[in-house]
Amino acid sequence: MIEATDIRKTYNSLVAVDSISFTVNRGETFGLLGPNGAGKTTTINMIVGVLKPDSGVIQINGAPDPTQPEIRRQIGNAPQSLALYDDLTSEENLRFFAKLYHISGTTLKQRIDWALEFAGLTERRKELVKKYSGGMKRRLNLACALIHDPQVLLLDEPTVGIDPQSRNLIFESIEELKKQGRTVIYTTHYMDEAQRLCDRVAIIDHGRILAMDIVDGLIEKHGGLSLVEAELSEIPVDTASLPGTLDGTNLRIETDRPLEIVADLVGSGQKFLSLKIQRADLEKVFLNLTGRKLRD
Repeated sequence: MIEATDIRKTYNSLVAVDSISFTVNRGETFGLLGPNGAGKTTTINMIVGVLKPDSGVIQINGAPDPTQPEIRRQIGNAPQSLALYDDLTSEENLRFFAKLYHISGTTLKQRIDWALEFAGLTERRKELVKKYSGGMKRRLNLACALIHDPQVLLLDEPTVGIDPQSRNLIFESIEELKKQGRTVIYTTHYMDEAQRLCDRVAIIDHGRILAMDIVDGLIEKHGGLSLVEAELSEIPVDTASLPGTLDGTNLRIETDRPLEIVADLVGSGQKFLSLKIQRADLEKVFLNLTGRKLRD
């Protein structure tokens, strides 16, 4: 459905996207996961045709030029910077974007009603957008991207700065779109979002794809060891026989077989006040690949 081949974009001496390639299959939710400035938004802007790659090719449904109107009609784009008019109501915003796609008559009314229901804004349809909360604006931003019923949806950080209820509604909405067979590219730096929503994830940093796989595959290849943390009921006599490191009664073990380690400890007669197994997750994969240095 979407194929990017060796796409590259520079701004003077800054390489924003450095010859990356990936394919997004029809009906797939594909995550672009990376820190701020990694190249996610630039990649989205090239896919939608707002930016032209310096080199490389982007094809959508086999067509090599996303700037063509017939290709853009297949795409819904919800940008990170809200594309809304604050002095219009939500209904008026939706009507404006629908008319850009020449939707009119009964179909226009049906699409607006659907979009308002989808965004949970039916009861607030006559209220000016400038009076909306951040979460309401994010939901309307998504609804505007869907007003023309596109099969491809590009979501660039769609949950930035919103309340938990709006965030959950957006998750449920994306999951419903996925059931309908839409193709979604989802950019985020929130690990739990990628883990919940995406069929496959590409981790991108400094304009390059560092790893790409299903979430479980990324964890297996790049997650590292699991961590077993136990608080012992007392300091054992023979501390040398314990695996890991012991600090007082706190035992810490890094291992690739955490359940076996716990079974061995129990079998040896150790008693615990508490026990915790922390398996590798997508956040650990992300930090292992991109580093722990702060990004501003």
